[in-house]
Amino acid sequence: MPTVLILMSDTGGGHRASAQALQAGFTNRFGKRFQVEIVDLWKSHTPWPVNRLPDSYSPLVSHGMPFWKFMWYVSGQSSITTPVLATAERLVRRSVWQMFHQYRPDLVISVHPLMQKIPQRVLHRVYPHVPFVTVITDLGSITPVWFHRQVDRCFVPTQAAYREGLRAGLLPEQLRVFGLPVRPAFARPQREKTEVRRELQLDPDRLTALIVGGGEGMGPVARIVESSAQRLAADGRHAQLVVICGRNEKLRTTLNSRNWPLPVHVLGFVDNMPDWMAAVDCIVTKAGPGTIAESMISGLPVLLSGYIPGQETGNIPFVVDNGAGAFNEDPAQIASILSRWFGPEQDRLAEMSAISRSLGRPQSTFEIVDEIAGMVRDS
Repeated sequence: MPTVLILMSDTGGGHRASAQALQAGFTNRFGKRFQVEIVDLWKSHTPWPVNRLPDSYSPLVSHGMPFWKFMWYVSGQSSITTPVLATAERLVRRSVWQMFHQYRPDLVISVHPLMQKIPQRVLHRVYPHVPFVTVITDLGSITPVWFHRQVDRCFVPTQAAYREGLRAGLLPEQLRVFGLPVRPAFARPQREKTEVRRELQLDPDRLTALIVGGGEGMGPVARIVESSAQRLAADGRHAQLVVICGRNEKLRTTLNSRNWPLPVHVLGFVDNMPDWMAAVDCIVTKAGPGTIAESMISGLPVLLSGYIPGQETGNIPFVVDNGAGAFNEDPAQIASILSRWFGPEQDRLAEMSAISRSLGRPQSTFEIVDEIAGMVRDS
C-alpha cells in the first residue's frame, strides 16, 4: 500500500483542516488503496527549541500583532529567510531524516509555508525519487516561502496565486489551479434550506445568519451576537442567529446564559459544518481561507468581521471585490449590515449568494488527490 505523508503544523486551524480534507479525499476516492498519514513535523519530529515554535502562534496573533506583522513582512524577504532556513536546517536535518525513515513515504505533501525547503532538501537526499508536492492553503495573501522551485507539483487556489508562482520561478507545468482543499462533505449536492433547518431544529421560515469564530472561537463573537440580536429585533426582522463557538467553552456558556430578543442557537464545536452552512442565508466570520472557501461552495454571502494581518489580508478583497460579501470590524456596523441584508437588501443578498456559489470549487479536493494519486503510481 503506497504511503502518502502530509506535513503540517498547528499554527492556526487551517493547515490541519486542509490536511484532514486531503486525507478524507483520498479515502473517499480510493478507499484503502493509500495509507495517508498526517504529521505535525515541527512539534513532533524536531528538537527544542524548534518544536516549541508552533505554540507561539496563537499568543502572537492574539496579543502580539505588531510583531506578527513584522514577521510576515520578513517572510517575504529572501535575504532574511534564506540564512534563517539554512540555520534551521542544520538544527533539524537529522530529526527530519529520521521521520522520513520512519514513514518511508511514496509521496510527500506540504500544506504549510514552512514545510517546503527543509523537508524537500532532506527528502531528496535520502529518497531522491519520491515526489514532493505543495498544496497552498492560503487564499489571497501568499508569502513567497510557499513556493519552492524543486517541488514536483504546486497546487494553488487562484489564478492570482498561479501568477505569484510563476514570479517565484516555478514553471507552468509545476503549477495547478484547483482551489483550496475542503472537506469532501461540501461536494455533496445541497438540499433545500427549510428541510435542513427542520433537521437542525431551527425555525424553517426565519432568515438565518451563522456567526463563527473559528475552531477556537476567536474574535469579538459575543459583541457581534449581542449587537446583531438587538438590531435585528429592533428592526422587526423575522430572523434567527446560529453561533458556533468552537472549543471556546467560556463563550458558549456565556451566550447560553443570556435572554435574547429573537432565537439564538449557541453551539460548541461541531463536526457537521456543511449542514449548518446549508441551513443559513449568510455567514459572519473572520477572514480564514478555509471558512471562506467552504462558504462559497455553500453559496453564502460572507460578512468578514476581522482578519490576521499578513496571510488573511488578501482574503478581504477576494470576497469584497468579487461582490460576494462585505467587511467590517465594528459589531454595531456588522449588525446594521445584517439588518439591511435581511430587510431592504434581500435582492442583494440573493445576488451575493449567486456570486459566492460561482466562486466556490466543490470538487477541489478530489481534483487535487486524483492528480497526486497519479503521481504516486507513476513514480
